[in-house]
Amino acid sequence: MKRIKWKKPDWKKLAASFSSRSFRAGGYSLAAAAILIAIAVAVNLVVGALPTSWTNLDLTSDAIYSLSSQTQQLVADLPEEETVTIYWLVQDGYEDGTIEQLLERYEDLSNQLEVVKKDPVVYPTFAQQYTSSSIYNNSLIVVCGERSRYISYYDIYQSDYSNYYTTGSVDTSFAGESELTSAIDYVTNSDLPVVYNLTGHGESSLPSSLTEAIETDNLLIEDLSLLTEGAIPEDADALLLYSPQSDLSENELTLLTDYLAAGGRLLLVTDYLEEETPNLDTLTASYGLSRTDGIVLEGDASRHVQGYNYYLLPEIDSSHEITSPIASGNYYILTPVAQGIEISQDLRDPLTVTPLLTSSEESYSKPDGYNITTYEKEEGDIDGPFNLAVAVEETVSTQEDETRYSDTTRLVWFTSSASFEAATNEMVVGANYDLFLNALEWMSGQESAVSVRAKSLSSSYLTVPTASASFLSVLLIGVLPVAALALGAMIVIQRRRR
Repeated sequence: MKRIKWKKPDWKKLAASFSSRSFRAGGYSLAAAAILIAIAVAVNLVVGALPTSWTNLDLTSDAIYSLSSQTQQLVADLPEEETVTIYWLVQDGYEDGTIEQLLERYEDLSNQLEVVKKDPVVYPTFAQQYTSSSIYNNSLIVVCGERSRYISYYDIYQSDYSNYYTTGSVDTSFAGESELTSAIDYVTNSDLPVVYNLTGHGESSLPSSLTEAIETDNLLIEDLSLLTEGAIPEDADALLLYSPQSDLSENELTLLTDYLAAGGRLLLVTDYLEEETPNLDTLTASYGLSRTDGIVLEGDASRHVQGYNYYLLPEIDSSHEITSPIASGNYYILTPVAQGIEISQDLRDPLTVTPLLTSSEESYSKPDGYNITTYEKEEGDIDGPFNLAVAVEETVSTQEDETRYSDTTRLVWFTSSASFEAATNEMVVGANYDLFLNALEWMSGQESAVSVRAKSLSSSYLTVPTASASFLSVLLIGVLPVAALALGAMIVIQRRRR
C-alpha cells in the first residue's frame, strides 16, 4: 500500500491569496449580496405591517374592495371598551378571496375589530350558539358582547333573476360591505329605533324581502294592535300603517291624533279602496291631505312602463332628505295602481307638506277605480298632475310639569303598497325599498343610518363588429409583426455597414 506523503502548507502563499484582487472582489460581492438580502427582508417586514389597502390596490371597476367613508367612520369610532369579533366560517382551503380581502381591510381600520377563522368541520356546533339558520361556507358571524348577527354567504353574494327570462342573464352583486357594516352597527348600537306595525284592519303583510331590508337597516319592527293594547308604547320611534283594508275605530283615531299632535311619527301606505274610511280620512285631513277619487293613469309615455300606463314612473323631488339620494342617483321609482293626494291650499302656519312623487300634467285619474272599462282618457276623468307621495312636518310644543318641550311631527304617505312588492322593487334595482327605508329613517330620526349599497359583479363586455374584428386581426397579427421584423432587419444592416 502506497503511503501518501504529507506536504507542509505554504502559509505565505495562503496569506497572500487573501489579499489578492480576486478575493477582494469576491468579498465585495458577498457583502453586497448580504446587504441586499437584509434590505429585502426589512422591506418585506415593513410591507407586511402596512394596511392591506396600501399594499393591494383596488382596481375593480365598481371598487369592490374599497370601503366607504361611512364604514371607515363607524369602525374607527368603536369604543375602546368594546371588541367586535368577526367569525369567518370557512373550511381550510376553501376561502373566498374577495371576502378575505374585505375582512383584511376591515381589520386594518381598528384595533377593536378582529377576524377569527372557524372551520365548521372542526367546530361543527360553534355557530349554533349564535344562529339556528343553515350554515354555509364563507358565511360570517359578527359578535360584540351579548349581541350577534349571522350573515349568510348568500346574503353576501346576491343574485338578481329579474332579467333571466328575457335575456337569460343573472346579475350578481357583492353586498359584503353593506351586510358587514350593518351588522357591526347592530351589535354595537344599544339604542336601535323601534317601529310598531299597526294591525287589526286587514293590513297586507309586509313582503319578507322588505322586512329583511328593514332589519338590515337596523330598525326594529314589532306588531301592535291598538284595539287590544289601548295605548302607543313610549319607546315607539315611529308607527307604520301598511295597506289597511278597513277603517280605523274612533278610539284608534283619538290615539293616533293625540300621538301625532305630541310630535309622533307615522308612515302611512294605502291602496285604492271602494269602501269609505271616514276616520282615516279625518286623520289625514287634519294635516291638509285628502285622496283623489279613483286610480291614476299616466298619459305621458315616458312616465310609465311600456304597455302599462297604470305602472307610473313619477317625477322625484330632489330637495327632500327622503328622495334626494334617489334623485341624485338617477334612479326610477315605480308606483303601480296609485291614488292621488290633494294638498289643501289653507295649511296652518307651522305645517309644511312636501310632494315627494308627482305624476305628469298628462296624467288623469279614473273615478271608477277597479271598474274602469278603458285605460284611455275619457270624459269624467280628473286631470293631473297628482301627488303620489307626500311628507308632512310640523313643529309642536308640549307641556310637562311646567316645562315646555318642542318636537316635530312627521308623517309620510304613499298611495301604492304594490310599490313595495319584491317584483316591483327589482324592476327599479332596489330604489323603491331605498325610498321606504329612507322614509322610516327620516321619521325615526336615523338620517345617519347605514346605507351602503351592494356592488355589481356583472362584467362589461366590448362588442366589436365583424369588420372591425377582421381589421384588428390583420393589423395585430400580420402588419405590426412584419413591420417590427423589417425595422429590426434595417437596423442590423445599417450597423454592419458601419
